[in-house]
Amino acid sequence: MTQTNILEYSYYPGCSLHASAGEYDLSTRELFKTLDIGLTEIPDWFCCGATPAHNVDELLSLSLCAKNLELADTIDGDVAVACAACFSRLKTAQHVLGENAVKRKQVEYAIDAPVKLDSNVKHLLEILAKDLGLERLAAAVSKPLAGLRVACYYGCLLTRPTDVPNLDCVEAPTIMEQVVEAVGAITVPWSHRLECCGANFTLSRPGVVIQLTGAILDSAKAAGADCIMVGCPLCHGNLDIRQKEIESVYSTSYNLPVFYLTQLVGLSVGLGPDKLGLNAMIVNPTPLLKEKGLL
Repeated sequence: MTQTNILEYSYYPGCSLHASAGEYDLSTRELFKTLDIGLTEIPDWFCCGATPAHNVDELLSLSLCAKNLELADTIDGDVAVACAACFSRLKTAQHVLGENAVKRKQVEYAIDAPVKLDSNVKHLLEILAKDLGLERLAAAVSKPLAGLRVACYYGCLLTRPTDVPNLDCVEAPTIMEQVVEAVGAITVPWSHRLECCGANFTLSRPGVVIQLTGAILDSAKAAGADCIMVGCPLCHGNLDIRQKEIESVYSTSYNLPVFYLTQLVGLSVGLGPDKLGLNAMIVNPTPLLKEKGLL
């Protein structure tokens, strides 16, 4: 695509994308630049609180999100979010504060500013599928992901709880599949695309994560998937980093590369491995991509 930016967003990367999920941040920036979608990182953004804050102090959790939304308001455009956990927390804060005037006043006192309830928070999936649009996304493809069988993994937070994310149908979403199919890949039907991977239990209760993530990998493998696609750093960590450990526990072999959605879409528009951070993946995707003629 050669036109000037027609879509502009304030960009909230979140903590993971500046640390363990650096390849998600890299591939997001490179993909959006290629698609002529403008991203301006929110100045002085900070942690949204993710899982720990709302379990410890609701007012703190709501205030962290509200302050980040206030900072985002200094930039024109909707708020683009890559991490499913950040997306969930920002949307939840808006929902709770929109429904509860007492909590809204408490948060406004805490951040010394009005709560921005009208800020439109969008996950990258929504931007690609709806704002850019599937037709224009397909038109940008220079290397279709033909023959690649993808298990689209939503996890817990992209569509739930009901009436909060409003990204897609809560129990039967298709937005991931629509994006993957627009860039030429094949999506596989499978049973565990909405199941929990264990998320932050990866450190405190690794046995739970191994059991839950093992079931997800079993389901994807049984469905004939070549790889898994995610939109969440927590899910990526459990499915990719722990995959070898899970294989050893259950004496099996998955060998399922776990891609961020921006990595797979980035491949389809001609971005190379260095611009997508493929070398950061624990399960090496190179043999699969060469087999499919994508590298």
